[in-house]
Amino acid sequence: MTFSLDESQGLHGDLSRLAHAGWQALLGAGIASVALGAIVLAWPEASLTVVGILFGLYLLVIGAFQLAGAFSSYVPGALRVLGFVSGALCVLLGLLCFREPARSILLLALWIGFGWLLRGVMLAGVALSAKGMPARGWQVFVGFLNILAGVLMIDLPFRSITVLTMVTGVFLVVMGVFEVFHAIQLRGLLKKATG
Repeated sequence: MTFSLDESQGLHGDLSRLAHAGWQALLGAGIASVALGAIVLAWPEASLTVVGILFGLYLLVIGAFQLAGAFSSYVPGALRVLGFVSGALCVLLGLLCFREPARSILLLALWIGFGWLLRGVMLAGVALSAKGMPARGWQVFVGFLNILAGVLMIDLPFRSITVLTMVTGVFLVVMGVFEVFHAIQLRGLLKKATG
C-alpha cells in the first residue's frame, strides 16, 4: 500500500508544521507500542497488577500526546474537541489501570480497548479532515487498525491474564510496526515536498 504526496501542491505553513510534528509523534508512539508489546510477550506470566501498571503507563503517554495535539494551532477546531476528549479519556483510563489493576481482567481489557478505540477515531478523524495531509492513507489505515484492535479488546472474552497479555502484546507490536513505518514514510514525503 503506497500513498504519495501531490508535489504540485507542496506543503505550506500550518500543514507543514503539523506533518513534521506528526511523524515524530507517530515514531515515538510506534516505538513505545513495539517496546511494550515485546515486554508483555516476553513476560506473559506477569501478574495482573504488573500488566495493569504497564498498560496504564502506555495509555497515559498516548493520552498526553493526544492532549498536546488537541492544543496545537494546526488542528482544525472541531477536531481539537475530539482530540481533547480522546486524550483526556485515555489519561483517565490509564489512571484507572493504576488504581485497582488487579481487580478484574475484564475491566483491564475494556480500559485498554476503549483507549485504542478513542485513539483510532482521533487518528482517522484528523486524516480524513485534512485533505492535503501527506501519507493521509496510512494515517487513516493506522487509525482504523487502532479502532479494530480496540473493538476486539472490548469484545473478546478473556479468561486469563496470560491470554489478555499475549493478545494485547501482539496488537501492540503490529500497531507499533505500522506506526513506525508510517512515520518513516511521512518523513520521506516531507523531505521530498520541502526539499
